[in-house]
Amino acid sequence: MNFKSIKAPLWGAVGGAIVMAIVGFSWGGWVTENKASIMSAQAADIAVLARLTPICVSQYRQDTDKVEKLAAFKELNNWDKGAYVSDQGWSLIPGEKETDSNVSRDCALALSELTG
Repeated sequence: MNFKSIKAPLWGAVGGAIVMAIVGFSWGGWVTENKASIMSAQAADIAVLARLTPICVSQYRQDTDKVEKLAAFKELNNWDKGAYVSDQGWSLIPGEKETDSNVSRDCALALSELTG
């Protein structure tokens, strides 16, 4: 086998593979296994919060003192609203032993949009 006769096609194949990898990972949507795991975990977290936040709002609506508590809630600064929701027990999902700070935070955002 004559190496000189396959040298140019071999370098072309190597260069093409490099260009294909750059294009694939930059614009083609290719991801590594690790990045795919991170992306799926983030998507799962978002989906869980989307299902648990309405439960928190529903628990707020069942509170007998909700009007007064909502008025006190709206007086708080944004940093304290998640803790307030947690303290009221609204973000404690049935069957759980403690609240999740992400659920409390998202519930506080939802409650901030309520008018009464």
